[in-house]
Amino acid sequence: MLFLKKNNIWIIFLLPMFFYACGYKFTGGGSFPAGIRSVCVSTLENRTSETGAENIFTNDLIYEITRDNKAVLTAKDKADALLSGVIKSMSIETISRKSAHSSLSLERRVTVTVDLKLTDPDGRVIWSAKGVSAKEAYDVMPDKLATEQNRRNAISALSKRLAERLYARITDDF
Repeated sequence: MLFLKKNNIWIIFLLPMFFYACGYKFTGGGSFPAGIRSVCVSTLENRTSETGAENIFTNDLIYEITRDNKAVLTAKDKADALLSGVIKSMSIETISRKSAHSSLSLERRVTVTVDLKLTDPDGRVIWSAKGVSAKEAYDVMPDKLATEQNRRNAISALSKRLAERLYARITDDF
């Protein structure tokens, strides 16, 4: 039994060295580009028909930036950079039906596409990402209110996932 515990200790020490030696790293483990220490996040422009989507997506981006403490959120006039963007599109499509000949949806998918850019105080683009999209499926219920709630939950889930992915791309030391 003591022998097994000693081997487990070696595994705990050797496993991280293995990942380090093979070049593995967690995404988003870097810092903001160009030595940015403070960021102002402007509300994303919403070019979709989804009311309030700009607030959902902007708040999730702000959360990702503030939870990692790699940059301070500040006012535009004090910031090293401005993060701005556009929610370009949001589409909903049926992905499963009750039967092949039925128009009754069982499941739908919402897809969102976003453009983001990080600019310095002079307006020069430091970093940008165009056409970044995420998808999330949701169930269609017999009750329209329940379906609407499922759709909103799907939008919220994909917003969080998209914010995580975009933040990882911004802070990826490329």
